[in-house]
Amino acid sequence: MGNTTYGEDVVSATGDDSRSGSSSTGATETEKKAPWWSYIWDYDPGRSQEERLFVQRLDLGILSLLSLGYFIKNLDQTNISNAFVSGMKEDLNMYGNQLNLIDTAWTVGYVIGQIPSQVILTRIRPSVWIPTCELIWTMLTFCLAAAKTANHVIAIRFFVGLFESIFYPAAHTILGAWYKPSELGKRACVFHASSAIAGMFSGYLQAAVYTNLNGVRGLPGWKWLFHKRLAKHRMASIGRSPRSRLDRTVWKRVFSKWHVYLLTILYIDFINTGPSSSLNPLALWLKAQGYSNIIPTALYAVQLVSTLLLAVLSDALRSRPLPMTISTAGGFLASILLLLHAYPSLSIPTGLSYFAYFIYRLYVPFGPLSMSWANEICSSDAEERAIVIGVMNSVAYAFNAWVPLLSFPQKEGWQFKRGWAFAVGAFAFQFFITWVVWWMERRDRRRENRLHGDGAVLGEEVGERLEGREVVNVDVDVNVGKSKDVDIER
Repeated sequence: MGNTTYGEDVVSATGDDSRSGSSSTGATETEKKAPWWSYIWDYDPGRSQEERLFVQRLDLGILSLLSLGYFIKNLDQTNISNAFVSGMKEDLNMYGNQLNLIDTAWTVGYVIGQIPSQVILTRIRPSVWIPTCELIWTMLTFCLAAAKTANHVIAIRFFVGLFESIFYPAAHTILGAWYKPSELGKRACVFHASSAIAGMFSGYLQAAVYTNLNGVRGLPGWKWLFHKRLAKHRMASIGRSPRSRLDRTVWKRVFSKWHVYLLTILYIDFINTGPSSSLNPLALWLKAQGYSNIIPTALYAVQLVSTLLLAVLSDALRSRPLPMTISTAGGFLASILLLLHAYPSLSIPTGLSYFAYFIYRLYVPFGPLSMSWANEICSSDAEERAIVIGVMNSVAYAFNAWVPLLSFPQKEGWQFKRGWAFAVGAFAFQFFITWVVWWMERRDRRRENRLHGDGAVLGEEVGERLEGREVVNVDVDVNVGKSKDVDIER
């Protein structure tokens, strides 16, 4: 709790009682067997009833609203892909790379809007900024129904991407401001899993519904005041700083650290390992074989289950890189098999081809876990955290505006020989960069422990040695772990 600096806004969850409790009580709590569900969801024996109820309200309020918003956006994205293989290609004469251009237009708008939006979030309340952009996005989405040519779709998708760009990085910034590391991975992946649910329901009627964040669950203002204090205490207990006034020094703080560079490279690689969002290789292959396009909805079931399982594993192990490596391994293996599948002369079994298409979706959990990791790595600086998340997403999609045009061009049909070869290399690099980030984070923690932890230990040791003695002059520098000018007189 050494990082706690919130003064009277922070109310200690334990107070002095935790230090004055008897050892027998502590032993009883330690020996208490953890329930079976502790391996699936949150379990913290030291958490108060008030905090448990508070986390439940966060899940029902913030998490559910963010997941609903992301569900609607991905329903829109997936509908473009489904429409293409269900008649839009023929009706709008899209026989070139128009589908790639539609994705590129959306991506350009998406890239332009993200970093300015993250900066705006440090000045304007999310409950004002996000609904404003959501309303404009909704109206633009309805305008797609009036499109008569591919160019109309391209133009509208640019503005859809521009106003949609605020949501994903803002959502992860908000989640990182409310949840602890033992809770964050699961919530980030539950949020992201809503995209898989949208994929499974993409054949149904699109519903664009928005509920205002203000007045959630009908709680009066005075009750939210107490929740704010508890929220500040929870974040202070893990060293995560609150939002403060944005100033010019934030840019120097952000770009003088390795965080923004390596985390951005990590996310660039993740976003660009496969085709653009509107291209579904399995759907294109099945269409070429004359089969229904309903089968690809099972891909999203695999994505949903794998995302939730790896989220639970990540929080249970208190580790991000290991589940992210498992995710990468699934994409790597699938890319190798799909590269072989692209060459009919190799004639791999049809069942193995289906297996490859399905396990390819294992790569998806890497994204929300990397965002959770970024929240934790930058936890000591709220402004850095907001900007780094924005830069990660924005720069990654800046590459996504043109990389899929080269790696997975629509004209190649369903084979994508060049694309799957590229994916194999991209996943191999993803293994590497994940563990580079892990090593850098571990190095920083060791340095911090030497600067703070060792100094504290030294102070305690000197105190023990001086007990019962007369001290003439003691000057202990606990910040650097060195003692100086120590003169002890018996």
